[in-house]
Amino acid sequence: MPPWSFVGRNAELVRLSEAATGSTGRGLILGGPPGIGKSRLLREGVNALDQDRLAVWTATANAATAGLPLGGLAQVLPPDQPAGGSPAGLLRWAVDALHRQAAGRPIVVAIDDAHLLDPLSAALVYYVARSENATVIGTVRTGEPVHDPISALWKDDLVERIELTPLTLQETSDLLQQVLGGPVDSASVDRLQQLSQGNALLLRELVIAAHASGEIIESYGMQRWTGKVDLAPTLTEVVDARIGKLTPQERAVLELVAFGEPIGLPLLVSAADLNTVETAEERQLIRVVVEDRRTTVRLAHPLYGEVVRRRCPVTRVRRLLADLATLVESSGARRRDDLLRVAVWRLDSDTARDPQQLLMACRLAFATYDMALAMRLGKAALAAGGGFDAAETLATILMFVNMPQEAVAILDANEDHTVDESQRSRWLAIRHITAQWGLGDPTTVDDIDRQAYKLNDLRERSLVLAVESTMRLHRGDNAQALTLARQVLDSAASAPGPRALARSNMAQLQAMRGTPVQTVKAMAAVDAEASQWRAEVPYIQLGIELSRGTAMILAADLEAVDAIVAAEFAGMADAGNFNMGSGYLQIVRAQAARLRGRLTEAARAAAQACAARATGKVFVALAHAERAHVAALTGDAAAAAEAFAIAEASHYRSMEVLYPWLEEARAWVAVASGDVTTAAEVLRLLAARTRSDGFAAHEMFALYHLGRLGFAGEVCDRLDALSHSVEGRTAPAMAWHVRAIAGEDGGSLLAVAEELADQELNLYAAEAAAGAVTLLRGIRSPQTPRAAQRLAELRVLCPTAVTPALVVPQPMLTGRERQIARLAAAGVPSKEIADQLYLSSRTVDNHLMRVYAKLGVTGRAELAAALRSLPPEE
Repeated sequence: MPPWSFVGRNAELVRLSEAATGSTGRGLILGGPPGIGKSRLLREGVNALDQDRLAVWTATANAATAGLPLGGLAQVLPPDQPAGGSPAGLLRWAVDALHRQAAGRPIVVAIDDAHLLDPLSAALVYYVARSENATVIGTVRTGEPVHDPISALWKDDLVERIELTPLTLQETSDLLQQVLGGPVDSASVDRLQQLSQGNALLLRELVIAAHASGEIIESYGMQRWTGKVDLAPTLTEVVDARIGKLTPQERAVLELVAFGEPIGLPLLVSAADLNTVETAEERQLIRVVVEDRRTTVRLAHPLYGEVVRRRCPVTRVRRLLADLATLVESSGARRRDDLLRVAVWRLDSDTARDPQQLLMACRLAFATYDMALAMRLGKAALAAGGGFDAAETLATILMFVNMPQEAVAILDANEDHTVDESQRSRWLAIRHITAQWGLGDPTTVDDIDRQAYKLNDLRERSLVLAVESTMRLHRGDNAQALTLARQVLDSAASAPGPRALARSNMAQLQAMRGTPVQTVKAMAAVDAEASQWRAEVPYIQLGIELSRGTAMILAADLEAVDAIVAAEFAGMADAGNFNMGSGYLQIVRAQAARLRGRLTEAARAAAQACAARATGKVFVALAHAERAHVAALTGDAAAAAEAFAIAEASHYRSMEVLYPWLEEARAWVAVASGDVTTAAEVLRLLAARTRSDGFAAHEMFALYHLGRLGFAGEVCDRLDALSHSVEGRTAPAMAWHVRAIAGEDGGSLLAVAEELADQELNLYAAEAAAGAVTLLRGIRSPQTPRAAQRLAELRVLCPTAVTPALVVPQPMLTGRERQIARLAAAGVPSKEIADQLYLSSRTVDNHLMRVYAKLGVTGRAELAAALRSLPPEE
């Protein structure tokens, strides 16, 4: 691994520099806990100083020199220390020595770990800080005792003291990307941030250990941590140093909290000595938190738990877990998470005897998308005799963790164990879901249609009909999908879960047909009723997210995308390794970033989606198609072709509903390779197919892409018609854009660029502005400089984009013309330009007239903006 880079802390670096150079009049002391990055920040700040202008001395105090007079500063003082001198004499000698060595330059003394200085060195630092032409900067460890001269530095206002805060999530992400040599998936960043608590030292030890043990893997250019914590000796030593020595009673408290957190304070006190609990809190080993009217106890740092749990003997672990389960059960286990934790404790302590307890806990874990835990509990429930209910629940989980063969085996082995229509409907639903999406069997939809009407109970039949509706929607049988969804919704007997699934199917169809805004609202209403169905059929949430994601992208409602990828489901899917859900949300994030023109961000999200869906079938083709689309927009034809080949190979009939996204990607891959003719033909076919299917919103995008590629006259009338039927602000803006291209109306292109930019559609806005510059320059419009300036601003927002519409034919200025134009733009009169260049004023004016004609401007006032739009000179 490469050396760890220094990231972030920009504000602190600036303050350190200002303090060291004397611009603030005071020094600076950085405080913080061990490993927060104080020493590295101080070192970076010192390295940035001008050591020719400043006399900079650095020293690092340590315990070995803490008992030696001036031992902490021996590194910066001359070796000829006078023998037998009094402390006052030594101080005068040291101060004089520093000033002599400085030779008149301002003095900067940088002390790392100043809390470890010996008393005389601490006094010397104080006197240096008080002396003229000298500044002290340094670090201290928060919570450690310091000598009075050091604390007097900030008490006497000789220095400013600031506390370093932990690394932010973005700083952690940036650091990991630099160290690991590529982007890191968001779930890994979140988990590493949580475990390290933003402490740079702990983060470093975690990553080094994970890298050495092969727990950091690369997939499609995305670095991903498996989540397994490897307690390397160096990491354990760091954590041990922070925990310190423990009495047996303190260790018992830490073990209870480590295995039971969050544990209620009354429960902890009932199982351990109150005085010891108080001592552990005072030592900052545990923290007491009020959560929802409960007072709970957690470890002060997540890594404490990793170390404590790893070191606890197996027999004691089993006893502790059984004791915790008994404690919570005796208190009533009133909360749903209590039931889940008790079941896990019983399972891990080998005291689990109740299959229903395990099955209920399994369903709770699945409802929060903790897939590994849900699968573990499901297997235990089935092994304990949970019967068909346990088998069906486990099979459902196996389907959604990309293990469809195992799911089918369990389902087929338990088909004859169904005892009523409730069990039969659930068996039919998950068996056909697994066959269609897990195994890719395109014929299974006909079988579920035959089986549904054998169920007499309308409530139980509603689940099968809703699932069939979803299957037909994804196969492209839109009319039948809609009929089945309406049948479910029209029946008063239908259960809440099937109703939610039917609504999401109808909403997705409506979004594609041109009412995406209504779809987003409909999905919000379905979410509000989630408590009625999530515990029973949590996988329905995936259908809702697909409908919502489709609608948000077709409406170009990018603020809504930001909200949904930050919502509860996204967090649970990431945390619980529900890769089908988190992978799809990464695709939506990539699509939104692409629309914004943030192609680097889009490429990262698309790669993360591909990595999340590296196994399985669902959304794989869509993830790679998006990766191809983004690569094509950056001009990387090879990467685009490679990604699209995988998308084509991964696409199958059971996900046919996604064909518009794939065909759009196909067109842009052709554009990247220089074959605009093929791209246009792909888009024409797509527009015809989506029109036939009634997918007006998708048709609108296909026609808009054609217009952007130079076929505006061919599509503008149809786009105008669609702009009156497709919901949202985007459809009218697209129609306006294409109409302006067809009419060669530079003023309208400039206006539509502002409208598209207001919607954050920055790539489309930049293309409109580029077209405006070309047209306005050709007629020497006074709007040309404004258009050029707007194009420059928009290109900053999408710097890596390479599309045909972004190309602005650049006028060729001679070297002399550029020279004269720059001087004129700077306000130099023609006569002075002529004198400087040994030309006549008339020659200068003639040159300027040619420049104005080439740039499409009318005078000097517009020159500066026009020149900024030109490429740099060779």
